[in-house]
Amino acid sequence: MKKQLILFTLLGIIGIQSYAQLPEKAEDISPLLIGEVIPDVQLKAPDTREHSISNILSQKPTVILFYRGGWCPYCNRHLAEIQDAENEIINLGYQIIAISPDSPENLQITDEKHQLNYSLYSDSDGTLCNAIGIAFKAPEKYIDKLSEKSKGLNEGFLPVPSVFVVDTSGKIMFEYINPDYKSRLTSSLLIAVLQNLKDPK
Repeated sequence: MKKQLILFTLLGIIGIQSYAQLPEKAEDISPLLIGEVIPDVQLKAPDTREHSISNILSQKPTVILFYRGGWCPYCNRHLAEIQDAENEIINLGYQIIAISPDSPENLQITDEKHQLNYSLYSDSDGTLCNAIGIAFKAPEKYIDKLSEKSKGLNEGFLPVPSVFVVDTSGKIMFEYINPDYKSRLTSSLLIAVLQNLKDPK
């Protein structure tokens, strides 16, 4: 019992430290670079099943959208814009996935609201966002909302909204990361990027 208590205490300290080491502001993040590989972690689908991201990415070259949550109007507009361009993206040989700190239950709400065809995944505790280097300390005004939307797993981080294009090994071929959450990669520019990656001049 004593050993278990020590273990839980250590895990708690590690969790606190990981959030304590987060960049204070979105402008301070240090994301992975083009040519680096997305780390393999487990993500949850809306049905709560766990999926290895390496397994997801191995199926096809992938466009990965990282968004703040279904509560963010800018994120919802971007998800819908990418949805409108989905056929063109698929025809270029890519699949689309979107990842946020929302719980699987809240992913379902977003999915049904926007009738998305592509897959949503939950990174509620920020394991992937931290590993990729796009997480930062959430401003105080977001803390309660983030905890609620993640079912208590998000203790105070936000991802900088980002778009990564990766190959089937998870290697980053392109990335768009803007600390200004109101500024997003347009679907037309994304398609131009994908066309260029497929057929570089």
